Amino acid sequence: MKRMSLVLWAAITFLFGSVDSNVVRAAELKVLTSVALTSVLDELAPMFEKATGTKLSIDYNLIAAQRKRILEGESGDVIILSRGVMEELQKQDKLAAGGLVNVAGTPVSLAARAGTPKPDIGTADAFKQTLLNARSIVYADPAKGGASGVYFARVLDRLGIAELMKAKTILVPGAQAAEVVAKGEAELGVAQASEIVPVPGAQLVGPFPGEFASMTVFTAGIGAGSKSADPAKDLLKFLTGADAAARFKAKGFEPG
Repeated sequence: MKRMSLVLWAAITFLFGSVDSNVVRAAELKVLTSVALTSVLDELAPMFEKATGTKLSIDYNLIAAQRKRILEGESGDVIILSRGVMEELQKQDKLAAGGLVNVAGTPVSLAARAGTPKPDIGTADAFKQTLLNARSIVYADPAKGGASGVYFARVLDRLGIAELMKAKTILVPGAQAAEVVAKGEAELGVAQASEIVPVPGAQLVGPFPGEFASMTVFTAGIGAGSKSADPAKDLLKFLTGADAAARFKAKGFEPG
């Protein structure tokens, strides 16, 4: 009898232990996203967690790096990357069915040190002259896959000044351009507006003008194989709600 009681107790412990374990897993969402969203998601995550009881484990990296990881088999409950990459992942069956949700957009922009006069970038000619007049400029190394750096390298080619800019160019591995400008280590910087606005000591000059303008639209979807589809849908709804929109705007984004 005593032996049967022990067996029964062990079975009950195993059963309820398994249930508890599943509950814990369901109460945490793994989010794979871009470093460009760091400032706003770091503010929004505690708000979502408090409202829902669901914890967010957010993995920030360059868009190119996240794309590579996901294509190689890694996944998350929620994935938030640029629209083009998300559409690619959808075609590769890396996302659950149900469509994509635009969360926010941010333009590729120019940064200067806070307190200095903003240079003129109102027209293509003024923009070109400002770049040529700059003593130094910093942006994400295109070879590392940072979206703004890849795009800016193309802009320099289109302007016909790529070679002229090389001697005064500083390359950083990721989203550090605004920080370098704030420290006075570069006169100007190029980054997503969302990577400039939150940095003390840096100021947003503005997005690239006219034909050189570029908006990165961040889009969210649920990862294929996620075991937490309902909490993931709650997060997507939260990120496209009014409270989140105000936070996005304050950080240099245009809400989706």
